[in-house]
Amino acid sequence: MTSIEDVTRLSASLGPRALRRTLGRIRSSETAVGLAFLSPALLSLLFLRIYPTISAISASFHHASLLLGTSSRWVGLDNYRFLVHSPAFARSVLTTLEFVAVTVAIQTVLALGIAVLFTQGVRGERLWRSLVFLPTTIPIAVSTVVWGIAFRPDGVLNAVLGALGIARQPFLTSSQQALLSIVVLVSWVGVGYWTIFLIAGLREIPTEYREAAAVDGAGPMKTFFGIVLPLLRRPLVFVVVANTIANFLVFAPSQILTRGGPDNATRVILFDIYSQAYQVGDRGLASAEIVLFLILLLAIVAAQFRFLLRHSG
Repeated sequence: MTSIEDVTRLSASLGPRALRRTLGRIRSSETAVGLAFLSPALLSLLFLRIYPTISAISASFHHASLLLGTSSRWVGLDNYRFLVHSPAFARSVLTTLEFVAVTVAIQTVLALGIAVLFTQGVRGERLWRSLVFLPTTIPIAVSTVVWGIAFRPDGVLNAVLGALGIARQPFLTSSQQALLSIVVLVSWVGVGYWTIFLIAGLREIPTEYREAAAVDGAGPMKTFFGIVLPLLRRPLVFVVVANTIANFLVFAPSQILTRGGPDNATRVILFDIYSQAYQVGDRGLASAEIVLFLILLLAIVAAQFRFLLRHSG
């Protein structure tokens, strides 16, 4: 970068016009160097984000069968009209919304409870925090396989239930329990990750506030809901919004464990997109689902930001 001293020396040795030309060349050189350093990120953004998005939007207005090998033809808004009137697509949307709502609520409450516990000086806090965070380091596909074994009729969970005198549960083979089973799996993976953010937020709250509340005679619950929770709202906003996006993108459990079943009970939007593209072979319809999925996700995230930030003071 050009310092003020450099400019002063240049202005003393050059005329005004020559100085402007020299500074212009210096700025151009600095811009070129900056673009050179940014080029890998810009190229990744172009080829891995922008181009696929444009390609998906374009493909959503066409029809082509990957399985039959038919050429692409323009169909306009036909793919969107089909999806809007499709009961199967509507059910996948509702299933996704139900899954995301339940999972975000469970993960946020558990992460907040664990974060509060870990900031109270629990013995062996570092060890427990590492154990809680450990599932996050395991790829979700691996966790899905392990939990799939545990959910078997002869698996560990039913063995524990049998030892407690509770009847065996169908878990993944039941249309009533399959989605909740996946919620348990995903929550086990994600809780530790969100706990770290909330621990950081709790440590940023000055201890003077809690001490003042104790002097005024406020109990732990009143202090938490009256002082700690309001001051933790902004980290909570981040956790809720980021958690929502993350759970909208959950795909592996439905694909590996249930294939969207039983009775389409776990057929979330991403699995439906995968099915349309690689099982049915309709790339245009799958692309239209991607576009509607992104619109739905952006609308929900925007609504969350507007509501949560409005009530965060």
